[in-house]
Amino acid sequence: MILETYLHSILAQRKAEGLYRKRHTHQGAQTPTLLIDGKTYLSFCSNDYLGLAAYPEIIHALSQSAEKYGVGSGAAHLISGHSTAHQALESALAHYTGRARALLFSTGYMANLGIISGLLGRDDLIFMDKLNHASLLDGALLARAKLLRYPHADVAALDRLLQANPARHRLVVTDGVFSMDGTLAPLPELVAVAQRHNAWLMVDDAHGLGVLGAHGRGSLEHHQLDSEAVPILMGTLGKAFGVFGAFVAGSDALIETLIQTARSYIYTTALPPVLADATRTSLQIADKDQWRRDKLQALVNQFRSGAEQLGLPLTGSALTPIQPLILGKPERATALSEALYTRGILVTAIRPPTVPEGTARLRVTLSAAHEPEQVETLLYHLSDCLKHIHV
Repeated sequence: MILETYLHSILAQRKAEGLYRKRHTHQGAQTPTLLIDGKTYLSFCSNDYLGLAAYPEIIHALSQSAEKYGVGSGAAHLISGHSTAHQALESALAHYTGRARALLFSTGYMANLGIISGLLGRDDLIFMDKLNHASLLDGALLARAKLLRYPHADVAALDRLLQANPARHRLVVTDGVFSMDGTLAPLPELVAVAQRHNAWLMVDDAHGLGVLGAHGRGSLEHHQLDSEAVPILMGTLGKAFGVFGAFVAGSDALIETLIQTARSYIYTTALPPVLADATRTSLQIADKDQWRRDKLQALVNQFRSGAEQLGLPLTGSALTPIQPLILGKPERATALSEALYTRGILVTAIRPPTVPEGTARLRVTLSAAHEPEQVETLLYHLSDCLKHIHV
């Protein structure tokens, strides 16, 4: 009973603070329209940026692969779980990112835990942007290195921290695209500072790959940076590429070292090989279908232009499909999300601790699978619902 009392007190506090989270269970594939409890909802909260999560060609590739590999991988990569499908995807990812090798992980969270804790230890230093994803922070904590966090995108502050804190090994870590703001990290400046102080630079480009750059190669291509500038690149496969999993790409020595040291790679079952085959097909489609990125950017421009005309609170994320509307109080964000839901529109409220206090928001995300008229529908209801919220 003591445990139950404690748990109910946690839940009651979450509800009182407007921070309680609920799940929406939908039926069917991840598309711009989701069926929930028998009602169709227009969804603007998926990370399926290129509209590939339910693309027939990828579904066909997965189905064909299942005939060959079955479903599960059956073991960790270093036991008997590493198949030719995994190897082929790692080679494709290395080629896609212009690096010597790549290494698959089951999720982006596990990748960041494994990379950071596999490379650094107690006597090392890690420097992080304060708005980095939670998995990067947890990777630093797991490494047990000394963690120093610099104000968001403040390169001068990072420079001062590096100057004042020497160590045997120093790693600078940043999101390429910040997942809750949709803004880009100042990568060229970060590269210059890291190189000046002989620090390594790691970029988590989960929300940039497939979307940014002339050929969709992400934040690094957008800023024209190579593997010498950014030796450690992490990416995910369940966002723009529409499947599942994650990877790190870099030099042969980096990948071989992580195979030996990354606990979240060593001690877990390998990604199902059918997903590896499906992702390889997805990479090929993302590579050749430039129209997806063009359409996505047109929808971003349409949303931002309409939001400005309606006086909606935009941020500076003009280049990415992440379009947050900052509302301040958690109760206000929750109220707007619930009001939209009653009208058949799904946009989740993002509240602390996911974002800083005072910056609760709706995180609108766009996909190449959306149509312009759906964006217009969202804009109309956002504006109308805001008029009736008095929290």
